[in-house]
Amino acid sequence: MPTRDGAATLEIVPLTSDRWDDVAALFGEGGDPKSCSCMYWRIRSKDWSFANVRETREGFHRLVDEARDPAPGLLAYRDGRAVGWVSVAPRDDYERLTNSRVRPKIDDLPVWSVVCFVISKSERGQGLTSLLLDAATAYAVDHGAPGLEAYPVDPGEGRVPAALGYTGLLSTFTAAGFRVVQEIDSPQSKVRRVIVRRVL
Repeated sequence: MPTRDGAATLEIVPLTSDRWDDVAALFGEGGDPKSCSCMYWRIRSKDWSFANVRETREGFHRLVDEARDPAPGLLAYRDGRAVGWVSVAPRDDYERLTNSRVRPKIDDLPVWSVVCFVISKSERGQGLTSLLLDAATAYAVDHGAPGLEAYPVDPGEGRVPAALGYTGLLSTFTAAGFRVVQEIDSPQSKVRRVIVRRVL
């Protein structure tokens, strides 16, 4: 899925086992991705509390090595370096979601879910999240998904730190044709969170 968004061509491709070192380098830049390794949504909350950094990294590595189709997400490259990631997969692939009371199953539509974005610091503020979302939507369509769901934050007029905004901003999703279908009522949340949907 090559796209052109400036001087250098941006390529967005499914994460395959031969790209493990690339995604590991992106996650290794620091912050939550370094410790989470995109496993937070794939493990039940009661099990997550006992997981450590090594276990989450190894768990994600095993997932990538399975060479599954669909892939666990999409990786964005610029000039041969991985600069962005979006986790997109059938909702049932995310064990935390399937057991969540805070983000319950809305209906019987077998939607796919977008649960997180990772953007390299060198690429932030350049619209890469929107490009990743467009690519994730196209990937879901190609695999027969009837709808796409996500759980963004709504900072209102303010800003949110990357640690809170990793699920994406509401404005990014509404601009891409998603609509709010439910408010997320979480006592622990420091910002407004919602469930959004787009029928594909």
